[in-house]
Amino acid sequence: MHKTLRALPSLDFLRGFEAAGRRLSFTLAAEELFLTQSALSRQIKALEVALGIALFERRHRALALTVKGAAFHRAVTEILEGLASAAESARSAARAPGVTVSTTVSFASLWIIPRLERFRARHPEIEVYVSADDRVLDLRRSDVDIAVRYLPDATAPEDAARLFGERMLPVVSPRVLARGAPPLRNPGDLAHHVLLHLDDPEGRTPWLDWRSWLASNGQPGLKAAGSYRFRLYDQVIQAAVAGQGVALGRIPMLAEHLRDGRLAAPFPKRYDSARGYFALTAPRAAERSDVRHFLSWLIDEAVQEARVGETREPRRGNTRGNAKPKLRRRSK
Repeated sequence: MHKTLRALPSLDFLRGFEAAGRRLSFTLAAEELFLTQSALSRQIKALEVALGIALFERRHRALALTVKGAAFHRAVTEILEGLASAAESARSAARAPGVTVSTTVSFASLWIIPRLERFRARHPEIEVYVSADDRVLDLRRSDVDIAVRYLPDATAPEDAARLFGERMLPVVSPRVLARGAPPLRNPGDLAHHVLLHLDDPEGRTPWLDWRSWLASNGQPGLKAAGSYRFRLYDQVIQAAVAGQGVALGRIPMLAEHLRDGRLAAPFPKRYDSARGYFALTAPRAAERSDVRHFLSWLIDEAVQEARVGETREPRRGNTRGNAKPKLRRRSK
């Protein structure tokens, strides 16, 4: 048995193979596992060499499992699901009761955490664990009860609750403008300011790229006075609040920053993302009362955010950017 276990392929290789076989795309599987496409491809090749068989047929712009690959994929999937179930049982026995919520680091720090006090006021008996991680966790295999994800509307799961969409607009600390910095009356004035960028070498968040916003606002070749780059979006916003430059803001994630004056939005024109925030519930947790209470609170907060935005933001015509966000619960 010990020799057999030593001969097992790497668990990372098996996870990569499972994802690639399920998605039939190295690119999509790599995104799911937060790897580069080339890294995942190397893993699959190494697994094929270790097993001595071809697992995939690599066609032009297509990927298919071989007959032996399909059989191995079924076995690997069953085993990984069994391991995930065993791990979940162990975690459940060890952890304190409560709701585990997964979302990105930025959404957790900028939107959920500032509002948690209101949830505790409504349900003081429910413990909440916020798991802030930019990895996309499989709700079937992790100990997460609710995940809030930023997804294209067309790819959101049918049973997801859509909270709101998102608008992009430049934001800056009012102190920057008050201390005599060049005014920001139109997008061309950004040439006199430092721009704060989210570092995205693999192009995973093109909607947060200054080039996209500038091109859509008639300034495709604008050269800023300087730039800073940050790995995480909440770091970009911390730098903006500190007066270090102009950031590309995400509304409603930064709605409270605009309302309390930490940031200002100098331009009325907004760039709309084709994505939205969705709350997904793990199938095993859907019937738990604490999970249902937290999901209901999330939806109520989203509705309230839409109402506040509708009353406080000046209307500038009937545009998508100023319309009240629609909230719906998708049905199967």
